Amino acid sequence: MKYKYSNDQKSLNKCDVHLIGVFTDKKLSCIEGVFSREILDNIKRIIKTCNFTGKNGDHRTIDDFQIKKQILLFGLGEKKKYGPLVIKKTILQIFKKLIQTNLSSVSINVDNLISSGNNEVTLEMIISSIENSKYTYKFKDEKNQLKIKTVSILSKKKISSKRFSEILKSSLAISSGISLAKELGNTPPNICTPTFLASSIKKLKSKYKSLKVKIIDEPEMKRLGMGAFLSVSKGSKQPGKIVIMEHMPIKSQEPIVIVGKGITFDTGGISLKPSPNMDEMKYDMSGAGSVIGVMKACVEMNLKKNVVGVITSAENMPGSQASRPGDVVQTMSGLKVEILNTDAEGRLVLCDAITYAKKYKPKYLIDVATLTGACLVGLGKYPSGLFSNNQTLANKIKSSGDKTGDRVWQLPLYDDYFDELKTNFADIQNIGGRYGGAITAAAFLAKFTQDIKWAHLDIAGTAWEVGPGKGSTGRPVDLLIDFIRSN
Repeated sequence: MKYKYSNDQKSLNKCDVHLIGVFTDKKLSCIEGVFSREILDNIKRIIKTCNFTGKNGDHRTIDDFQIKKQILLFGLGEKKKYGPLVIKKTILQIFKKLIQTNLSSVSINVDNLISSGNNEVTLEMIISSIENSKYTYKFKDEKNQLKIKTVSILSKKKISSKRFSEILKSSLAISSGISLAKELGNTPPNICTPTFLASSIKKLKSKYKSLKVKIIDEPEMKRLGMGAFLSVSKGSKQPGKIVIMEHMPIKSQEPIVIVGKGITFDTGGISLKPSPNMDEMKYDMSGAGSVIGVMKACVEMNLKKNVVGVITSAENMPGSQASRPGDVVQTMSGLKVEILNTDAEGRLVLCDAITYAKKYKPKYLIDVATLTGACLVGLGKYPSGLFSNNQTLANKIKSSGDKTGDRVWQLPLYDDYFDELKTNFADIQNIGGRYGGAITAAAFLAKFTQDIKWAHLDIAGTAWEVGPGKGSTGRPVDLLIDFIRSN
């Protein structure tokens, strides 16, 4: 799709349908001066007679014979509750319906949409949401029905063509990163193996020359002393890999390092999971998928920030070489870990990767992982769980979550939780007690991050949707990109 920005109402003549967002107060000041008084009065009359509420999800189509166009009114809900999440959900829903029609050109009035907050940030969010509405899983044997060729963004506010081009570039990069994260997450586990993920990253390297890639295979892991990672990958015939992606355009700048859990399928190992919904364990690589998506967006934007992505990819299987409950392994840090549950494998691959990532002397290190079902039980499918050893860093992440609508909720890391990881047979065990599983998992990782500013995002509840809309969400790509750009 091509995008145009205009504060000239003549652009209405070049579209098939014009979209107008309306709050529950039903005020139309956003289009005063755009339409004639007669058309404006007609819209007001139809709003009243058709009982249009302006609530989220409510919409009405008006055929206006004066301008020979359709006008689509869509609800924005209450003004006081309006924010990034409403923008993204509303635009996504509207355009998912529009792309199934025969329309070739659409215009959207954005003055109501950017009624609060940063105009350019909101424009970026609108465009990336429109782009996200086009996503369909490419392996599905289904023809692309997209017929919309042009989207005109209409506003009374002036933006130079140069600045709009910059906004458009970053919007498309963000949506591209989200789409890639979704695509990797949705790919079947017999295709999306650790080798497949590494190959996908190599393809990015061949396309973007600024991206440097290094792959650590299992023999190299053994040499580095990554016993925790190897304790997970050795149960499968699929060899595990750690892939490092570097985007380092600025000399002598401390990078932001993001580490993604990439368990391409998680059976639980010897501690086998129950069979219902086990197919969803293909999404256990969603942390890695989001990191790959973030790195793609960074290089597409040509972002002047040093960023390193670390992908920890393995398959957790109950093979003949699989780890047993009671095994003790040594991590790259030197700490010995007693494995009491082989289904607590994500923290084992992450701890060695975090230790390795310290060599970059990161300004901040954030790990992203579908780490615990306990986080889903505690927080549901709306916010991701946030843990950190540095409150300033946690506040910055929360700020990016609020700004993008990709919400997080911080949980504590009291000393009491660390006590649950004590064992008579090693320095630390890989699970705590029955309760607070998301927190004891984060506490395990924190043991390997004491000398760096670190945060952990548990995305077990937010990485994918279930039910009729089942599929990867691409979260938290949006949040991470904003965090990187803001810091």
